[in-house]
Amino acid sequence: MRLVDMSALVELREVSLQSEGEVILDRINLRVEQGDFLGIIGPNGAGKTTLLRIILGLQPLSSGTVILFGQPVETFRDWARLGYIPQRVALDPRFPATVAEVVASGLTGRTGLFRSPGPDAARAVEEALQLVGMAHHRQRLVGRLSVGQQQRALIARALVTRPELLLLDEPTGGIDPEAQEQFYELLQTLNRSHAVTLILVTHDIAVVGSAVRKLACLNRRLVFHGEPKEFLSDAALSSLYGAPVHLLSHRH
Repeated sequence: MRLVDMSALVELREVSLQSEGEVILDRINLRVEQGDFLGIIGPNGAGKTTLLRIILGLQPLSSGTVILFGQPVETFRDWARLGYIPQRVALDPRFPATVAEVVASGLTGRTGLFRSPGPDAARAVEEALQLVGMAHHRQRLVGRLSVGQQQRALIARALVTRPELLLLDEPTGGIDPEAQEQFYELLQTLNRSHAVTLILVTHDIAVVGSAVRKLACLNRRLVFHGEPKEFLSDAALSSLYGAPVHLLSHRH
């Protein structure tokens, strides 16, 4: 019998997934420990979003094991310890919910669908809004915010349960470069000052060199897992993406 590694928040052991005879993921072994800021990069179709869904227990495996906080994902129930930001979906400007209401909806699993939030929930919403710099927008309709502000509101929603682990899937799509820079500064603050462990799927190779602490390079198989500086070179990235890649430095 194998012992469970209690030091890892997430552990994937020989995780494989096939669909209609196609290999989606092939024997993935990956550990995410407390305090990690893990960036996951890879070409389109590499299985990055699928990997997040597997960690969240939303995607059945063909084989392998997923351990969350020391428990098999099949029996894990303390989902408030995780937050999840899926790929961005544009919100209709007429969406009739305020920022505070959207954030409070993250507590539905605890408060119930039809119960009014009590003072503890109200404090949690306010803390989450303060943390992402959105407290002064609390009464604005979320559909009328900028894309960057909407993403901050969705992060606040994910943080309202005070999760230990936050998973983000391409969170900066459609956000202008200045807002992206502020967004990644927020993630670094969450990781370094508020002890939130992060798993970030991104196409932004520049980010993984400056923001994340560890890097996982995925192309159906795990090509690399370690410090970004050990991998980020033209040759390594060209091998990962299957096409010539050239890194260019800029002031950001």
